[in-house]
Amino acid sequence: MAVNKAKVAIGFIVAGVLTVFFGTALTFVGPIIIDDQIVKNTVIDPKNEMSYTMWKDVPVPFYMSVYFFHVLNPKEILNGEKPMVEQKGPYVYRKRIQKDNITFHPNNTVSYREYRRYYFEPSMSAGNESDVVTIPNMLVLGAAVMMENLPFAVRLMISATFKTFKEGPFLTKTVGELMWGYDSGLVDFLNKYLPGMLPSSGKFGLFAEFNNSNTGLFTIFTGQDDIRNVHKVDSWNGLTQLNYWRTPQCNMINGTAGQMWPPFMTKESTLPFYSPDACRSMELVYQRPGKLKGIPLYRFVAPKTLFANGTDYAPNEGFCPCRQSGLLNVSSCRHNSPVFISHPHFFNADPVLLDYVQGLNPTEDEHGLFIDIHPQTGVPLNVSIRLQLNLYMKRVSGITETGKISEVVMPMIWFEESGYIDGPILNTFHTNLVILPAVMEFMQYGFITLGLATIIIAALVYHRAKVKLFIVHYKYTLFFKDSKFNSTY
Repeated sequence: MAVNKAKVAIGFIVAGVLTVFFGTALTFVGPIIIDDQIVKNTVIDPKNEMSYTMWKDVPVPFYMSVYFFHVLNPKEILNGEKPMVEQKGPYVYRKRIQKDNITFHPNNTVSYREYRRYYFEPSMSAGNESDVVTIPNMLVLGAAVMMENLPFAVRLMISATFKTFKEGPFLTKTVGELMWGYDSGLVDFLNKYLPGMLPSSGKFGLFAEFNNSNTGLFTIFTGQDDIRNVHKVDSWNGLTQLNYWRTPQCNMINGTAGQMWPPFMTKESTLPFYSPDACRSMELVYQRPGKLKGIPLYRFVAPKTLFANGTDYAPNEGFCPCRQSGLLNVSSCRHNSPVFISHPHFFNADPVLLDYVQGLNPTEDEHGLFIDIHPQTGVPLNVSIRLQLNLYMKRVSGITETGKISEVVMPMIWFEESGYIDGPILNTFHTNLVILPAVMEFMQYGFITLGLATIIIAALVYHRAKVKLFIVHYKYTLFFKDSKFNSTY
């Protein structure tokens, strides 16, 4: 009986060793299997139904929240006083994104145009599109700066033209008109006699050229041959570099199109992307780890050097002529109009900018931009891109509409484009990226624990069986010796 127990114990020890070996193998093979699945599902391929649909149609709800800087003292500004502004908003628009004209190429790239449409969401807004707001008139104050080096007689003619069409230095219009366009005799005149001077040929509005438009022809890598290149831009509108800026580095088209990134990120990774609206490539840096409903993420934010001037950060010299740090001069890609991009309320900018305008209060929570990325897949889980549009204003002799305006970079609006994964997509992510890896990890250590427990118990059983067998053998030997001794005598 003891012999049978010992044999069974040896069998369990072998089984335990095999179980430990299997569990240990899973700790090495498991991550490889998961990474392999991530690679297969990250490649841009119509066969990857879920990930391809996410890339093509972007089912995550995106919203654009717009805030206006309502001018409280337009008359006083014309007399040289400090501008006073009051933030109005948000006016929230649901953003519909869809890729079209999708063409795959033999060199493992794919081309497409991304179309966008905006729909006003009254329930999410602080007011209606019928709300009236006063902001600087870009057509007048922007044109005045653009024309300041023309002969004085020409400037007088320009001023007379403004008066003819009753265009003043400030606009008081509804939110809807300022966003999507309003009728203007001056705009009609310029489009007829100076075509191409304005960004749009119809009504003039801050976002008139954005609605029902596309962001240009992107060609990006599919990752089929190298997953490290997936989503990276190969060319934009046929260009592999821009011609807006003064240095090759600033004209580079870097990173992705700004929606997804290559997988397997680390804390040393950055998020480079090209933004047609900002006319340049930008790069975010790692800030901290976090979680969204159990899914691990890395938060990436804009470094202070993003909009720093060439004096404070030499690589940005190519974006000049510059003003204070915190401002990006986009005049070279905006018909030479004196327009600057910054973070809202001049967050992370030179503090002197806040001295020129009353009513601004920058904070990181409200005005800093960030992207939360799932590091294993490169998929954004939560996005908030916040930017501000500013107009450089000053007095220009001969153009009486500028009055005695002090030189100032005047905030006009700021907007936030935001979206986060929720609903069925989030549940799928949670299942595939949290639950399944946790189950696999449980199985790995479960097998190892079970194997070790089996080995220990089987070893104890084997030991007891051996001891019992030894005792039986010892007793049998004693009995045999006693029997032999008695028979002798």
